[in-house]
Amino acid sequence: MTDSASLDSFLAKWRAQWPEWAVAEVFLPAAQRQRARAWLALRGELTEAAWGGDDPTPGAAKLGWWEEELAGWSRGARRHPLGLALQKLPLDWALLAAGIPALRASRSPEDDRAASLRGLEPFARAQAVLAAQLFDAMPPASTQAMAEALLAEWVLHLPVRGVPAAGTDIPSLLALPPLRDAPRAERIHAALVRARLGRLARAAKGPLPAPVALWAAWRAARG
Repeated sequence: MTDSASLDSFLAKWRAQWPEWAVAEVFLPAAQRQRARAWLALRGELTEAAWGGDDPTPGAAKLGWWEEELAGWSRGARRHPLGLALQKLPLDWALLAAGIPALRASRSPEDDRAASLRGLEPFARAQAVLAAQLFDAMPPASTQAMAEALLAEWVLHLPVRGVPAAGTDIPSLLALPPLRDAPRAERIHAALVRARLGRLARAAKGPLPAPVALWAAWRAARG
């Protein structure tokens, strides 16, 4: 398989997990859409490794591989197909690699939300910085806001892992202010996560209906 075909395969994998993005991305400038898909696919690979599956061992090993891979991107080397779309961009890949241990540790958050958010901060800070660099949206979003958005994504993984979502404080997550001062792609993705959480709180799983996704993305795009 060619590098281009491998890249398309990983992007297709992410689109299958977030089919509503096909509706939501209309609110992004056309020039940003391809890099947004690649960036979100990369984030999806990392969070799936951190939080997916019943056995944490394979995911931990995969995160170790990604830590080395992203450090290599900072030196101009790449192995993963997503690097074809992302590696040559002038982003602080070493910072993202340095945040991976915190992401690995977040599989089992602390007993309270404040402690869980503090644990996510190194990766949240890196995500905020790279997203701002990627979409020319400096300064970065606050680490606190990005950590809250990540915690919401973590909750979405619980039913997939067979862990009941009850007791994970979904209503409190939904009561938090929407992600602001972040690039539009991050704001839209965070809004889709929150909308899925709302469905999860009503015992509904899976992708959003197109009208719901469109409304959530439009509101997020407006900032």
